[in-house]
Amino acid sequence: MPPKKRRRGERITWLAIGQQQPSPPDGDVVEPDAAPEPTASLPAPDPPTPIETQAPAPRRRLHGGSSPAKSAGPVCGHTWAGQRCDERGEHVCATRVAHVCGFFAEVLVHTKGRWTHQPFVLALWQVAGIIAPLFGTVVFSDEAGTYVRRYRIAWIELARKNGKSELLAGIALYLLVADDEGGAEIYGCARDRDQARKVFDVAERMVKLSPVLSRRLKIYSTAKRIVDERTGSWYEIVAADAAGNLGHNPHGVIMDEIIAQRDGGLWNAMRTAMGARDQPLMVAATTAGDDAHSFAAAEHAEMQRIADDPARAPHVFVYMRNTPADADPWDEDNWPISNPAAGTFLSVQTLRDEALEARNDPSKENAFRQFRLNQWVSQSSRWMPMHLWDASCGDLWLNPTWGRDKLAGRECFAGFDLSAKFDLTAWCLAFLPEDDSAPIDVLWRFWLPESGVEKLDKLNDGKFTRWSKQGWLTVTEGNVIDYDRVIADIGQDAADFAIRGADCDEWSMWPIINRVADVCGLDAEHGEVAAYRNTYERMSPGMDEVIGLVKNERFAHHGNPVARFCFDRCTVRRAPYDPNLVRPSKPERGADRARIDAVPTAAMAANAMRGYAAGPMRVSAYEDTGLMVI
Repeated sequence: MPPKKRRRGERITWLAIGQQQPSPPDGDVVEPDAAPEPTASLPAPDPPTPIETQAPAPRRRLHGGSSPAKSAGPVCGHTWAGQRCDERGEHVCATRVAHVCGFFAEVLVHTKGRWTHQPFVLALWQVAGIIAPLFGTVVFSDEAGTYVRRYRIAWIELARKNGKSELLAGIALYLLVADDEGGAEIYGCARDRDQARKVFDVAERMVKLSPVLSRRLKIYSTAKRIVDERTGSWYEIVAADAAGNLGHNPHGVIMDEIIAQRDGGLWNAMRTAMGARDQPLMVAATTAGDDAHSFAAAEHAEMQRIADDPARAPHVFVYMRNTPADADPWDEDNWPISNPAAGTFLSVQTLRDEALEARNDPSKENAFRQFRLNQWVSQSSRWMPMHLWDASCGDLWLNPTWGRDKLAGRECFAGFDLSAKFDLTAWCLAFLPEDDSAPIDVLWRFWLPESGVEKLDKLNDGKFTRWSKQGWLTVTEGNVIDYDRVIADIGQDAADFAIRGADCDEWSMWPIINRVADVCGLDAEHGEVAAYRNTYERMSPGMDEVIGLVKNERFAHHGNPVARFCFDRCTVRRAPYDPNLVRPSKPERGADRARIDAVPTAAMAANAMRGYAAGPMRVSAYEDTGLMVI
């Protein structure tokens, strides 16, 4: 939340980082809407804004109630800023909470936007919902002979842009220099180095802007490492895709965006490495995902069980704010459930804009639900609004050759995926517009072996036979695609039009790719044919180009019924690490009636056209695989 000015006499001096400080009320339960009790040393947080108070309590474990009974122990005796905790047994230590809050407010500053350089005063929901229970709940340890934090693992699940990275960066720095741990090893973990940098870069900026930390810590930017030479401690990043994640002795682990983790390898490596510390802390933060079979989904389900039954794992802290599945996604009163920062450092207007886009574009609703409402969704969502598709028809052709003569000799670019030997396969041509505002004409060819027609006809009310009779679909004899016929048809296109480049799925088989290149007069070795896998990064530019042209009624598909069938049934998946990246979801060819071959080929044709417009630097089809001679 925006920092406020302090009253005279309320400043806390952090001349010796590593001691300790005051905060919220004592007691067994810290509710999300209970403000910390003000003290002489730490100012009370600002009152919650109206949008904060509308949010129901997050799903998280509370203290007392069904949690394990408190054990007897000596007086806590923890002191900070002239205050002493006299609680016994398991309790929320107010001075420990205040110590963390004071570290944020007095040592750290905001690093972005209009609050840059201003003190990082934690918001009410951050203190009462996360910091107070996580850092304040202590138990007496017979092994350590002192009070230690109860929680060793924390799971924080929030919608995007609610300050997770900033909070995680602050926690990492606190564990590094203010947690009274000599030789502390703090690791920032993520799917890859780029993801791990997101939190580290915020922490690095905090250090540079803090007068206290900039004198105390050394930053090694290239190595992504922050060192405290006074205590022999460090904070560095570790990526799941890096070899050798064993041998660490972490005091703190900051794991960002669990949904992007391919498996539990890094999680388990770090979790099992924490046994040598008195009060290690592993903080995992994530947004809801879209894969019910992923590692993140399994952990999410386990954290739900722990939230319902804290005795299941007394050492695990859970803070989850997921909008219920049956809640109205367009009702603004529901947005604070997953967005506690809404109205402060998260713009409500931004949420309104994205909600409007999601209501008008089916492909964006899943992303809004997942990333803004923090709801777990299915991987696939419908992509093309068909009313926009129909409006972008251009001249309606009654058959595939209706207006073909008008395109003779025109420059065009191809996209092809000829990997389906036993099923539908496709070739697409996208023609350069005659001027910058003119539509892009798009033509397809589709082939299907005889054996595939009967199967798809049964699933689709005889459509494929009708399309074959009308000339939109070429049926080849036998049980597999006749590639000689395919190459002959492509050769006819090469004779009729000026094909300048082509993109293809590398699974199309290299002998076929070579034959296509030859018949089109393209030099694959010098980048006139680009072959790649249909990854998020490869497919997103072409997919975005196609849907953008459709929305502007510049994608003239001329009413091709097979293409419409494919686009109508296409669903997309969004990258778990970037919601702006999409790729088509492949249907199960054995049982699914849907076929989408027109979509990836159109996207690849658009990619080829974009690559041509960008300049001569294209990726050779042989860059990774080498030249194949046949």
